[in-house]
Amino acid sequence: MEAIGSYLKKHTEALVKAVGVEAACEVTGKSKATLGRYYSDHEEHADRFMPVDAVAQLEMASGYPHLTQALAELSGAHIDFDERRPNDTSTGGVNADVIALSQRFAMLMSEYQQSIADGKITVNEAKRLLKETTLLQQVLVDMKLHLEDESV
Repeated sequence: MEAIGSYLKKHTEALVKAVGVEAACEVTGKSKATLGRYYSDHEEHADRFMPVDAVAQLEMASGYPHLTQALAELSGAHIDFDERRPNDTSTGGVNADVIALSQRFAMLMSEYQQSIADGKITVNEAKRLLKETTLLQQVLVDMKLHLEDESV
């Protein structure tokens, strides 16, 4: 089996097991045997891969894009997984965005203060600052979308 196929099958197995085999069967409507063939490394199943719609269903159920990440890596692309997990999934509009923006900015400033305390920012500190900056940017995008919705 070629390296790419093997790589995708390993990630397919990780995805199915992240959801759980029984739950994956329910989510996709596929049998255990069929799901097993998608990640089997036996020669007779070398050309069998999970359909894209089943991948999408399982990735939503698992909460992590296992196969999408693998495909991105194979193509040299980079995807940024949004790890925000709000306690309240309802949208509060612009007022909630302003509060979230203030909180996220405070987190960024706190991270910056800790990073610069010794006079230099290490690679790990820079990565944490970059992550906070990205999360702040996401709040701004959400705010922009809410403002556009309200102006229509």
